[in-house]
Amino acid sequence: MLRLTPFGRKEWGLCLALGVGGGILLLIALGLLAGAWSWGGALGGVAIVGGLMGTLFFRDPPRKVDDDPASLVAPADGVIVDIEKVFLREVDEFDADAEFLRIGIFLSVLDVHINRSPCSWKVAFKSYKEGKFHDARSPLAAKENESLLIAGWGEVLGEKIPIAVRQVSGAIARRIVCSAQTGDALQKGQRYGMIKFGSRTELFLPADGAFELSVGLGDRVRAGTTVLACWTGRPRE
Repeated sequence: MLRLTPFGRKEWGLCLALGVGGGILLLIALGLLAGAWSWGGALGGVAIVGGLMGTLFFRDPPRKVDDDPASLVAPADGVIVDIEKVFLREVDEFDADAEFLRIGIFLSVLDVHINRSPCSWKVAFKSYKEGKFHDARSPLAAKENESLLIAGWGEVLGEKIPIAVRQVSGAIARRIVCSAQTGDALQKGQRYGMIKFGSRTELFLPADGAFELSVGLGDRVRAGTTVLACWTGRPRE
């Protein structure tokens, strides 16, 4: 059976109600009352299909989470659009001079929009920032768009590592949902939120050589199943 996320219960319920209900009403109004059965069937069908498409945006298919204890998995479905070194100085818990590797994932409206935890970790920081709504593929999106960042300490093969995930709104997406709170312990692959109707998700991991990337620009990834990076050993001095 199709699973729909509770993060969007209001929206997918409205899509179903308006799509199916509107389609039936159009069929009755144009067909039964006006005698235009062909128009009623056509417009009613369009309304039903539109409602079902809107509902499918909130689908939450089951995933077999990668069980390699050395891996970090994708926090979202989509395409890798940028990989670069950055600082995370807004997170007080992290070393202000430590560099992070940011992996940006673009989600189109056709992708599953559920966000999943990249590894087992404890959330120590959560911050929401108001902003603009550039196209999520634009370089400006990462800097200027509305976003929500959670950060904390992950556990990979017994090592504690700084990890962060940022949800970024896009030109269409205007609502970020994040159920994770400071102090929560998330399991690898656990669902914790979504961004509604097109967006961007970023994973931040240490850029000190302790991880080896498993993906490159243009690669398509799936939340919870695609390995983005693997622990290779202790960081380089």
